[in-house]
This record gives sequence, structure tokens and C-alpha cells, in this order.
Amino acid sequence: MGFVREVSGGIRDCVENQYIFGRDSACDYSLTNAIVRRSAHFRTYSKKHFRIFRDENLVYVEDLSGNGTWVDDEKIGNGKQRLLSNNSVIALAEQKHQDKMGDDQPNLPLEFSKKYHIARKIGTGVCGEVKLAIEKETCKKVALKTINKHDFPSIGPCLIKTEDFYQTEDSYYIVLEYVEGGELFGRIKAKKQLEEEIAKLYFYQMLKAVEYLHNNGIIHRDLKPENVLLASHDDICLIKITDFNQSKILEESSLMKTLCGTPTYLAPEVFTHAATVGYTKAVDYWSLGVLLFICLGGYPPFNTECSTMSVREQIINGHYRFIPSQWKKVSNEAKDLIKKLLVVDPEKRLSVEDALAHPWLNDDEMRNTANQLMQLQTSKVLLPHTGQPTIPEKLEKAPIDLNGTLDKLENMFLKNLLLVQ
Repeated sequence: MGFVREVSGGIRDCVENQYIFGRDSACDYSLTNAIVRRSAHFRTYSKKHFRIFRDENLVYVEDLSGNGTWVDDEKIGNGKQRLLSNNSVIALAEQKHQDKMGDDQPNLPLEFSKKYHIARKIGTGVCGEVKLAIEKETCKKVALKTINKHDFPSIGPCLIKTEDFYQTEDSYYIVLEYVEGGELFGRIKAKKQLEEEIAKLYFYQMLKAVEYLHNNGIIHRDLKPENVLLASHDDICLIKITDFNQSKILEESSLMKTLCGTPTYLAPEVFTHAATVGYTKAVDYWSLGVLLFICLGGYPPFNTECSTMSVREQIINGHYRFIPSQWKKVSNEAKDLIKKLLVVDPEKRLSVEDALAHPWLNDDEMRNTANQLMQLQTSKVLLPHTGQPTIPEKLEKAPIDLNGTLDKLENMFLKNLLLVQ
């Protein structure tokens, strides 16, 4: 239930779905009381001046007049609608310069508040909430995702950090942490294949990074050697997972239906289930299996050089083989872990938690080394910049730009979602 309060006094309850206001006595609210009649503007009020109506839990006003209706000092326009918020002031026939009365809108950037009105919360995610918002000019409904950076979990040591963010009218400038060692892809290419002990050190860190992502409700969806960076050129070093371009916040159903990622590393269900039942974080388990295979074998498990089937067919059927000459120095335990990750049925595929408990990774020396590397990373203190960087003219610390493309903001935001500190 709502209510209408006349500025001159008096409160009237509104319990119906629609009310029409005007001079006509047939209106639900007839503007015929003595105070209104004495107004110099009474004759400028239309017989049917405006209507207030409800759509679900939202309340709108539509201008039906010839002389204008204003809501909070903004003219609506004949035949147009505006969303009403708590304590909105409606003026007839001419703009009234009245003080706006407080409403229940949250503390939002001015650029947003000018354009949108927050209606109600429609959902809650792992990192924040989603609210229904209404564009004031068009009454178009939009969804507003809000993530409080102070509530978001602290960043994991094996994930690339975002140091800063700027924007101009044309571009976004995302300042990322720089690592010296380059991509894992380049390291494998240079060495042909990694020594088992080094591959084990790297893979353990990859598992810890993905475990962190999944615990915070995020699926990477594009795990591959190009997206694993090395902190130094030494073999024993910290690894960093990067490129969250395809990352996805887990929905409540824990299913996704978008076909994205790099084909060689995609799980079978991405091809077979994406358009129907969707897929889950188990897609990352599969990609981890492919990563480990490449680290140890030096070649991708699914490729056209080792099979007459297409890469897609090989993946769907789980068809791969260990070429003896490439795997003669690799332990059976390592191959067993790969086999349990590259299982076509996602329900039977080894999870990150189970992989961490696998006998191959039951190596205290390796775990101590990895934990020391990760602990060293988290204990580092970032020093302030000592000089002024050279940046493009008119480059400034990024505000919320609601006149920009929302899709770009969404993509940028998801890409760096875990990196907000």
C-alpha cells in the first residue's frame, strides 16, 4: 500500500493498482477542493492530468496533461512515464521549486543517481547483490550488480593483481602486476617438457589458485599455459594465473551455458551440454588435467597429429595417449592423476580438493617450497610510487562512467573481479 500526501496537508491511502488525478469529478482524485480552486493555476490543470499506477512492486506516474507534470522538478512530458520513489513531489502545470524530501535510495555515485532509481533487491551473489534499477528517462528496467570491495576476500598469492585502473574517453588503462618469468607456454616450449619435480611444484600452485577461485564462487574457464605466468626465470618460482577474460561468477544453479575458452583445453561437457543443461566448475578440473599433461609430456593430449579424429571428437570421447618416448621418465603416479582429471563424465572427474590429496602431490619437500613461495608473496609490502608516471593527457583515476558502454564495464569488471583490493 502507498499513500498520497498533499503539500497543503492531509494523507490519503492508495490501495488500488491505478489512480487518475485531474479536475474531472470522475477522476479517482478530483482536484476540486477549495484550496485548489483558489489557486491561480487551477484552470491550467487538465480534466485528466496524470495517473499513478503500479507494476508489480514499482509505482509510476504518467503525464496525461496538456500543460505538463513535473516529478521532483523534472518535466515528464505528455504520454511519458516516470518511476516514483519515496517522497517524490509531483507538481502540476508549472515547475515548483520545492525542496526535495529524503528517500530510501542507497548512497550511490551522483552520475548513477541522476540516471537511475533503485527499486529493490532481486538477488544475492557470492560477492555482492543484484538490484532492480529503473532508468528515469525511459522507465527501462536494468539490473545493477554491486560488489563491495571491502567485503571481497583478500587476493590469493597465485593470482595476478591489479595495481591501478584509469580511463580516458576512449580507453581503459588497467595496471597489472608484472612478473619477470613470462608464460608457462614459453617455458615448456624452450625446455620441450618440464622435469617432473618442477611440473609438480607448478601444478600444486595451480591447484591452490583454482581452489581459491572456486571457494570464492568463480570459474576461470580458460586455463591454459599462456594464462599461467612465472614470477622469475628460475625453475623454482611462484606461478601466477592471469587473464580472467572468460571468468564467470557462479550462479545459484552453479551451471553455465556459454561456449567460451580455448578449444584444446575445453571439457567435453562444454561441447555436449552447453546449450542444454550447462556445465559447472568441473570444466576447470579438466583444463588442469590438460595443463599437467602438457607440462609433463610436452604436447597437448588432444591434437590432430596423433589422431585422425578432430580435436572436438577426441575431447568428447576422452581419446588421448601417452607417447612412450615422451613419457618414459614420468612416474605412474603422475599419469594416474592425469587420467583421473581427464574423465569425460564431470561427476566422476577428480576435484581440486581430491587432486591436492592425490599421492603424487603427497610430497612434503615440494609443499614446503611452494608454501614458502606463496607466503613470501603475501608478506610483501608494496612501496609507494617515487615518481610521476607518464600518462596520456586527460587521463584520470577512473570514476564510474555510466555514459560508457555497460558491456565493456561488465567485461572489464568480471575480468578483474578477484583483483579488487
